[in-house]
Amino acid sequence: MKIAVLLSGGVDSSVALRLAQAEGHRDITAFYLKIWLEDELSYLGSCPWEEDLKYARAVCEQARVPIEVVSLQTEYQEKIVAHVLDELRAGRTPSPDILCNERIKFGLFFEKIDPSFDKIATGHYAQIEGRDGTFLLKRSPDPVKDQTYFLSSLNQDQLRRLWFPIGHLTKRQVRKLAHELDLPNQDRKDSQGICFLGKIKYPEFIRYHLGECKGDLIELETGQKLAGHQGYWFYTIGQRKGLGLSGGPWYVVKKDIALNRVFVSHSDSYLKHAQQQLTVSPVHWISGEPTQTSLQTKIRHSPHLAECQIRSLGEKRWEVVLGEKDQGIAPGQSAIFYDGEICLGGGVIE
Repeated sequence: MKIAVLLSGGVDSSVALRLAQAEGHRDITAFYLKIWLEDELSYLGSCPWEEDLKYARAVCEQARVPIEVVSLQTEYQEKIVAHVLDELRAGRTPSPDILCNERIKFGLFFEKIDPSFDKIATGHYAQIEGRDGTFLLKRSPDPVKDQTYFLSSLNQDQLRRLWFPIGHLTKRQVRKLAHELDLPNQDRKDSQGICFLGKIKYPEFIRYHLGECKGDLIELETGQKLAGHQGYWFYTIGQRKGLGLSGGPWYVVKKDIALNRVFVSHSDSYLKHAQQQLTVSPVHWISGEPTQTSLQTKIRHSPHLAECQIRSLGEKRWEVVLGEKDQGIAPGQSAIFYDGEICLGGGVIE
């Protein structure tokens, strides 16, 4: 079997590569994806991709596996970054990692590499199970590291070719294996950046492309101006950190795009603005529409699964009623649906 391994330079994908070898696979080629933003924003610090590629090459040298660099810089700009910026300008909260996996890692990359590769292995924390000719996406046993939320828009053709060698492991087990294998990056810290940003912080990315525009932070209940801000695009509904307000905690509950105003509520009253009902569209189902209406959902990437009821509204639109109200429902975010351990798919909150 011919295996392609997506290698980032981090511990997870490196362990995935070695586990592929441990299963007896010898025809393996590693691929490092180089993206345009890493050059464009290198002025923010040391060029992040250079260190990543250095570690990726060291891992491959140790494993005696060839590595190729695939440049998708222009494609990232056209298919991911432009969309994210449009969403931010509209005051919405996009989920770029979901698009990254669907359109780039498991979209264009699949098209660019030799079709003779039987499987593409990555270091994602998720599992794939074949059942009666259908491929199911299942959660990782590590609820904190589980990445099914970001893989929820994949289709059957993509899942058929994918392999997640570490999907059945916890992060602690992966770290332990990295030390046992004496990997060059065994003690390297996990990247905290968004998929297409690497080590670049999200606010810096936004500032570079959208700039700053002074506006007011206003208490919703009283209309009182509490402070200023540098642009509504830096904020999302439910946000608590980074507001710079004393006497908190404070939470973002509303945005006025036309007037560049961000409204906040104190913890004493912000739950009054929580919602229990939302509409999601378009919804992508990984293996067909579910027959049951009682499911679980994540409306943001976290270990928490919320109970919900769903109802089709036609045209790929679904109404969702949560078991409990949530104060952080933001238009543009993705709501992902689960039936226990199985990730069923999801869509964008209207």
